[in-house]
Amino acid sequence: MTTPDSQALHRAKPVEGRTLRDVCGHFVTGVTVITAGTGEEAAGTTVNSFTSVSLDPPLVLFCLHNDSRLRSIVEDGGAYVVNFLSGRQEKLARAFAGKSTAAITDVAHHSSVTGVPVLSDALAFLSCRLVNTFHGGDHTIFVGEVVELGVPRDNQEPLIFFRGFLGALEEEPRGVHPIFDG
Repeated sequence: MTTPDSQALHRAKPVEGRTLRDVCGHFVTGVTVITAGTGEEAAGTTVNSFTSVSLDPPLVLFCLHNDSRLRSIVEDGGAYVVNFLSGRQEKLARAFAGKSTAAITDVAHHSSVTGVPVLSDALAFLSCRLVNTFHGGDHTIFVGEVVELGVPRDNQEPLIFFRGFLGALEEEPRGVHPIFDG
């Protein structure tokens, strides 16, 4: 049974953005470069807010800050590619991470079925048609249907993001216990 005194001890304080970012930094994520647009408008940005949503239909999502230069390109073009980076591509991730980033023409790429650039040296990729967008505070959530995919670099480790740092997985024996989607 809780008493009024114990309830006062467990009241949540307002959550500050920096504190939330620090705590969420303890969750390991993969690192992607989202590409969008075609021709002269083609651009990319580094994103770690990616997840699969559904297998049937095949849906994935990622989030972009509302002020992101890529936001309007994705919305106007109606398509994007999620490029999963390998542990050897930290420099590429950093090149696409800032406000002024690498140009698509600066990296090896080819067109997906939607016409959006695929980074040719990516670990894997998902080409998506934009299905919906949702307001998510200071971010926009983009949901896309996967229309093409590939794993050109299957024998490489992924690039990961943890506690504010990019890096490759350490080489350790892999577990034998699969995780099932339930």
